[in-house]
Amino acid sequence: MPFDLPNDIGTLLETWLGQPRSPDFWWQIGVLLLAAAGALLVHRALSQSLDQQSEGSLENPLRRLTLKSLQRLLFPISMLLGVLAGRALLVSMEQQVELLNLAVPLLTSLASIRIAVYFLRKTFQPGPAVKAWEGLISTSAWIIVALHLLGWLPTVLEALDAIALQVGTVRISLLETIKLVLAVALTWILALWLARMIELRLSRTDYVNPGMQVALVKLSKFALLTLASLLALEAAGIDLTALAVFGGALGVGLGFGLQRIASNFISGFIVLFDRSIRPGDVITIGDKFGWVQELRARYIVVRDRDGVERLIPNETLITNEVINWSYTDCNVRLKIPVSISYNNDPEQAMALLQQAVIGVPRVLADPAPAARLLAFGDNGIELELRIWINDPQQGLMGVRSDVYVQIWRLFKAAGIVIPFPQRDLHLLGPWPGKPQDGSTDTPHVGTERDQQDLSL
Repeated sequence: MPFDLPNDIGTLLETWLGQPRSPDFWWQIGVLLLAAAGALLVHRALSQSLDQQSEGSLENPLRRLTLKSLQRLLFPISMLLGVLAGRALLVSMEQQVELLNLAVPLLTSLASIRIAVYFLRKTFQPGPAVKAWEGLISTSAWIIVALHLLGWLPTVLEALDAIALQVGTVRISLLETIKLVLAVALTWILALWLARMIELRLSRTDYVNPGMQVALVKLSKFALLTLASLLALEAAGIDLTALAVFGGALGVGLGFGLQRIASNFISGFIVLFDRSIRPGDVITIGDKFGWVQELRARYIVVRDRDGVERLIPNETLITNEVINWSYTDCNVRLKIPVSISYNNDPEQAMALLQQAVIGVPRVLADPAPAARLLAFGDNGIELELRIWINDPQQGLMGVRSDVYVQIWRLFKAAGIVIPFPQRDLHLLGPWPGKPQDGSTDTPHVGTERDQQDLSL
């Protein structure tokens, strides 16, 4: 029979159902209870110490991860060691150990699932997808353990290998496909975890600027994922020489359909290495103004003043003009235009403009604010107040508004008038309605010169 019970389970069932139960069975139960009690004591004794050490290792993410992993493995590993020691003792006493033989793979699987789930949570952001993967990993692991204990695993593997697709000389079986998926998943999770550790390590260094940190993280992630993919293909038994043909096809695809994607990808590395744009910079691209939140492989994330996050392709940063308000110096000059009436004194108004910025937050005293007379306009005298700030990442409109409010107060107190456009209307035809006094006189239409001047 292909699905007969293995000797360990068969013997265990015979011992369990036997009346009265044999001493061998109770010896094994005692070993399991002692191993579980010892594991609980070890977990309670060391868990608090490991937790304190991990909290004190915030600056060393790798050591913190090691301590947290050890804390999760304390119970299953301690119990496994106790079971192994008890099994060795019972074997030396020529006792049966079928129950302990079943406990060993179960405890090993429990430890493996715990460490796999922990690595998964440390690699990806929490969410429904991570929970789904946790359930899939746990279910798959326990199914494999159950098949192994029942002795059905070789038969199931043979059945999966028999389901195959023949393409020329290439045979692709369901078993090989599952192996490839598992190998890619495991190697990619390990690669992403290593990249995450590198990112955490770089984020705590002072000698590497933010732009270079992002560049190193992207390069390390790209290299690790490439290496993980090659290792997964090798582990799945796929000939790597066949990738040469795939590489040629990929080159043709890059020349046509993937050209823009490749351009954005390469442009992203150019932006990172020349450090022209870094996280936290304040930039203007066309009519878009905002703060750089993230630098990705294909785009950057820019958050504007309305809280809207714009995804701008990296190629745009290379081919278009970009204003970086905080590239080398955070000092930024703002120009605030103001008009006054011709009946007012411009020198007095310019003095009030310089006085208006006193006490306004964010306005720098050095360089000092300056007021300038720009032109004699159609409606009034055009002035301009020029001020400096050193925190453009906080926005520009807020400080403009504060200065305008102060200007309004000072001008109003000094009797300075802010002009507005005025127009005179001259009717060049008969009055459209009858006058209220009953007269039939038409309104004055102006002289010929007036008509020439005002007819537009």
